[in-house]
Amino acid sequence: MRTSVIGFPRIGRNRELKFASEKYFNGEITEKELLETAEAIKNENLLKQKEAGITFISSNDFSFYDNMLDTAVLFNVIPKRYKDLKLSGLDTYFAMARGYQGEKGNVKALAMKKWFNTNYHYLVPEIDDDTKIELIGDKPVKDFEAAGKIGVNTKTSIIGPFTFLKLTRFTGSKNVHDVADDLINAYVQLVKALEKKGEGLIEFDEPRLVMDLSAEDKELFKNIYNVILESKGSVKILLQTFFGDIRDIYDEVVKLDFDAIGLDFVEGRKTAELVKFFPKGKVLFAGLVNGKNIWINDYSKTLSALKDIATDEIVLSTSCSLLHVPYTLDGEAGLDSDCKAHFSFAREKLSELKDLGELFDTDFEKDERFIRNKLLHQGRKNCMDSAVQSAVASIKPEDYERLPKFEEREKIQKDKFRLPLFPTTTIGSFPQTADVRKNRLEFKKGLKSKEEYIKFNQDKIRECIKLQEEIGLDVIVHGEFERNDMVEYFGENLSGFLFTKNAWVQSYGTRCVKPAIIWGDVARKNPITVEWSKFAKSCTDKPVKGMLTGPVTILNWSFPREDISIKESTLQIALAIRDEVLDLEKNGIDIIQIDEAALREKLPLRKADWYSEYLDWAIPAFRLVHSKVKSETQIHTHMCYSEFTDIIPAIDAMDADVITFEASRSDLLILDALRENNFKTEVGPGVYDIHSPRVPSVDEIVTALTKMRKKIEDRKLWVNPDCGLKTRGEDETVKSLKNLVAAAKIIRG
Repeated sequence: MRTSVIGFPRIGRNRELKFASEKYFNGEITEKELLETAEAIKNENLLKQKEAGITFISSNDFSFYDNMLDTAVLFNVIPKRYKDLKLSGLDTYFAMARGYQGEKGNVKALAMKKWFNTNYHYLVPEIDDDTKIELIGDKPVKDFEAAGKIGVNTKTSIIGPFTFLKLTRFTGSKNVHDVADDLINAYVQLVKALEKKGEGLIEFDEPRLVMDLSAEDKELFKNIYNVILESKGSVKILLQTFFGDIRDIYDEVVKLDFDAIGLDFVEGRKTAELVKFFPKGKVLFAGLVNGKNIWINDYSKTLSALKDIATDEIVLSTSCSLLHVPYTLDGEAGLDSDCKAHFSFAREKLSELKDLGELFDTDFEKDERFIRNKLLHQGRKNCMDSAVQSAVASIKPEDYERLPKFEEREKIQKDKFRLPLFPTTTIGSFPQTADVRKNRLEFKKGLKSKEEYIKFNQDKIRECIKLQEEIGLDVIVHGEFERNDMVEYFGENLSGFLFTKNAWVQSYGTRCVKPAIIWGDVARKNPITVEWSKFAKSCTDKPVKGMLTGPVTILNWSFPREDISIKESTLQIALAIRDEVLDLEKNGIDIIQIDEAALREKLPLRKADWYSEYLDWAIPAFRLVHSKVKSETQIHTHMCYSEFTDIIPAIDAMDADVITFEASRSDLLILDALRENNFKTEVGPGVYDIHSPRVPSVDEIVTALTKMRKKIEDRKLWVNPDCGLKTRGEDETVKSLKNLVAAAKIIRG
């Protein structure tokens, strides 16, 4: 059976792209050296897939930052403010991704949002009144040619025009229909350019089709592809979908002249039902190897599913791009071999595709590969804890409710803390400088004693608090110098988690994360943050926030179990974090922030499923964590880089006292939704973007706050950056926070 990979991780085996890009940003290497690093990564990816025997390998899946940004630049969707900088092509690209501050100007980056239901973030293209869509780039063509030069014949993958239009932001008077014809023509030109170079198969990625579609959406999709398919010439077109099923438009899709259609059988609940009516003459790319989780494929289930598909031509595929899993298990010597046998990263998934392709249409039940796989799926050691299961079973409805109600708590807390109007704070972390990382690494390797490690961090906390007092922040944080990652740090102190050494996954641009693996039932082994928070409180008379990661985010930013529901896993984590919350309160920490940055990540893509399959337990899970604290204890939470406007009532129902949002890159669009929904919780929409190195001016922050005051009551408005400061430099952080405090004082005046 032929096999296909939708996309492959592009950061490199050891994050080579991240480090090379950051050196380029810092002026330490040339553009030529950066391009050479990228070429080496692309070639290795292509050759590894060829060695594994993959039939359909993607080119153009590589990106320096993001594929949506690549597509925007390819078709001249470059807002005027970036063109006016008159930078080189690559530097204009990075200015759109990161913002720019220098001798040629000062501009913010494009907005950034979560990519469907993943932890990946994409750059949101902008179409303004000056935008003239046309094909101005040749990256897909060059990538196809470069692959051919090393002996790899590829399919060209590109984000499809429908998904591109639906995810693009229109900032002027134009709308989708004003630009659709120009975009269609640009795609047609690209198809012809690839045809001229000998490309035989183009993959149009259209994940937006798995969401709710209106009649207008369906008409737009058909209009787009009627033109493209009519102009395809000798090229074959694969419509590739992922992250769900295409129930709303399946009947229309199969009638169009696509040569092949790719469907997700992992997350697409109705896909198996839909393909019972798959037309003859088309090739089905069946996404049965999970591209988002790291557990080994169940060969028995996959082969059975393939046997049930009643169509002539099937290609076995990944369910989505392998961008969302780590590169390889090689080098993970620290993992117990019994555990490691249950995992499959990107390189290992290539072997799974090869095995399954070879086992299909054979007497596979006698094959050693099938037998070994079956034994592994019969159970895992040490993953159940009866005490944890009993605790979850004992949760009562009143355990989710906090008393007194918000309005009464708000008055009590105002009287207690006596904060000024527009209180200033940060989201939690401060820059993780080289000495901080070195201290943690040396302690981990046994080169530094526990006493030395603690003293170093205490000195950093003391310095950080003194800095915040000098800047004039109203609510202080301890800086989180002891933490490697906001999930891993907590997971290391909870039973049921496993950790890797090098299993990095791209979150956005050069930002990579190393998700924990939830292996078994979860419980708190010991207090986690209490001593650090107590020490920080002893260093200042100002209020200090205890900083925790919430249960939904810990679950969503880990690789979850597949043997129990994510609801049950989340409730286990919630009970563990509740123990920490109550310990902090007992030790005098009366402001506690429980971050739920990833709340939206596993929200079903179809609105009809939002409450029945997710929000009806995810929101109560958060309330379970804080429901038993005193009325005067102020509970904060934070959410970042996602679209929250349509779930504002659910967020208000979390019953926190203060919520901070990412808002700066999206031009504070969330404000209207807060006002329309009579949002009761006090709120801090981020006043500047921490994912960019640029320093916001005082005037810029004053302007943002002035806009906020039109939509949010003064007594409910907090002033803060839009996310933690861990990835920023010290100098830019200090300047930005000084400007933030200065702006707050101006507004108070």
